[in-house]
Amino acid sequence: MAFRLHLVLIISCVHLICLSSQQQETGFVYNGFEQAADIFMGGFARILPGGLLQLTNTTELQTGHAFYKQPFDFDQSSSSLSFFTHFVCALVPPKLGADGGHGIAFVVSPSMDLSHALATQYMGVFSNPTNATSSSSSHLLAIELDTVKTIEYNELEKPHVGIDLNSPISVESALPSYFSNTLKKNISINLLSGKPIQVWVDYDGSSLNVSLAPIEIKKPDQPLMSRSINLSEIFQDKMYVGFSASTGNLLSNHYILGWSFSRSKELLQALDLSKLPLVPPPREEKKELSPLLIGLIILLVILVLVVLGRVYLYRRNKYAEVRESWEKEYGPHRFSYKSLYKATKGFGRDCRVGKGGFGEVYKGILPLSRQIAVKRLSHDAEQGMKQFVAEVVTMGSLQHRNLVPLLGYCRRKGELLLVSEYMPNGSLDQYLFNNQNPSPSWLQRISILKDIASALSYLHTGATQVVLHRDIKASNVMLDSNFNGRLGDFGMAKFYDHGANLSATAAVGTIGYMAPELITMGTSTKTDVYAFGAFLLEVTCGRRPMEPELSVEHKYLVKWVCECWKSASLLEARDPRLGRDFSAEEVELVLKLGLLCTNAVPESRPAMAQVVQYLNLDLPLPDFSPYTPGIGAFMPVSMEALSAIVFPSLRNSSFSMFVTHTILEGHGR
Repeated sequence: MAFRLHLVLIISCVHLICLSSQQQETGFVYNGFEQAADIFMGGFARILPGGLLQLTNTTELQTGHAFYKQPFDFDQSSSSLSFFTHFVCALVPPKLGADGGHGIAFVVSPSMDLSHALATQYMGVFSNPTNATSSSSSHLLAIELDTVKTIEYNELEKPHVGIDLNSPISVESALPSYFSNTLKKNISINLLSGKPIQVWVDYDGSSLNVSLAPIEIKKPDQPLMSRSINLSEIFQDKMYVGFSASTGNLLSNHYILGWSFSRSKELLQALDLSKLPLVPPPREEKKELSPLLIGLIILLVILVLVVLGRVYLYRRNKYAEVRESWEKEYGPHRFSYKSLYKATKGFGRDCRVGKGGFGEVYKGILPLSRQIAVKRLSHDAEQGMKQFVAEVVTMGSLQHRNLVPLLGYCRRKGELLLVSEYMPNGSLDQYLFNNQNPSPSWLQRISILKDIASALSYLHTGATQVVLHRDIKASNVMLDSNFNGRLGDFGMAKFYDHGANLSATAAVGTIGYMAPELITMGTSTKTDVYAFGAFLLEVTCGRRPMEPELSVEHKYLVKWVCECWKSASLLEARDPRLGRDFSAEEVELVLKLGLLCTNAVPESRPAMAQVVQYLNLDLPLPDFSPYTPGIGAFMPVSMEALSAIVFPSLRNSSFSMFVTHTILEGHGR
């Protein structure tokens, strides 16, 4: 029993010895020094919050040391003298672009006690230029990153990298640079940039290699320095590895960000550069201004303030908001110009989302991240403005999921601003006619048609008053974030009490969507139905109701679709971009419904409530054919007729400019 116990103890001891040996062979790695109980620090050295190891600060004649507490065995046999290390350091001068000193050294020493060493050019490692080689404390290897030229050492221009053996006089030195694996040439490095620098020191028992690289560059294929050295003549059996740094009259903050060390190249653990602590940057040097320059600046500031003050007063007087007593009842619906100006970044180009003859539209963001669209309209008439504002406010009270909510307005001298909710996907015509945008699928098109039909039915019969939109077209159909159709742009809308006789009003709208009776009978719910019929054909066929550049037989969409039906090729009128992904029955239904709604006889057109039922297949289409009177009988409203009938009647109207712009805008399309 005792024999077994002794055997277990012997095996355990052997296992512990093997583990210790294996651990020493493996080495260590520090990705920052927050958990660095095995680091011995001397002089000024300390670990900052965040894991940054600071060797010196900007104090004159200072030294700092940091060593790994456990020594490594070097038993003088060449096979055990190898070591490999990779560390990241930063030399940060007190001011950006200033000189700094004196540098950092990686040290292999028989002792961690370097209290005898001097600062300045001795790097906190040596006590004089010719340390006695017989002293055990002088058996040193130092790889220095020196930032100050020492005349008596006959060194290279500052800064430089050197290999020191028992003396601060380098046996070999080189200007700091790294070999670019891509460019196949050396690129210099500024040691005093304050940026992290990677350093590799590799000793394979006969050759010592030193390499540098910026933090973002991997280890170069060629070292900066390579020297054949027999360290068995210098190293003792037990050696410590660490760092030393010093300052003189020139100062620097010296930092170590991460460190990996191993006796074996294969077992050297890689640093995780993403986990290394950040380095405090050098502060920018502040230049003091001369009294004369200060006086000139003050004078210039005064002049600028005077000019800005005059410009401000001029702009405030010229662009002040127009407020009248009758607007008090609409207070909650009125936006201040200042809030809209800030929301649209001063109505900047980057916020402009649309432009036409009727005005410009800007995207804006109000407090609490509410997105709005602001339409700027120019006007020079006050007559009828009260009625117009009243109708704008009334529009704000309409509640339907397929209407673009009109939130309010703002009035300024010569300008009117309408505020509505912002529709992120823009208008439908951008997808139908702009090849840069994806063409809507048939499912999306039929869904949008149902949305707008539902909105029009609500305006005609569901709202507290009958609302005539009078300008239904693809460019006035907006798309929300879910690609739902929203009817917007109510600048032409008219309001009537239910059951009241609709008095004849001026013919307004866009050529191609305007019913033929507009020039004689004025607007009605039937003229909205006609425009919706043209919109049905526009969405299904992917072309506008009137294309002046086409041949006579193809110029007018209503007539062309009817001719396709007469030749038993109705489906050929569909938008070719639909491909084969569509329902033939639905396309045929929509095309026929479009012809029914554009019937030249107003009484033969269905009401919008019926249109909704037709589209939802809740009601079959009435029995009619392409030869039914009024079907396909497109009679375009000419510009000459409008000029003769519309404009004289609008000469004293506050809305004449809206009508003119809208007609011209549609005609231009």
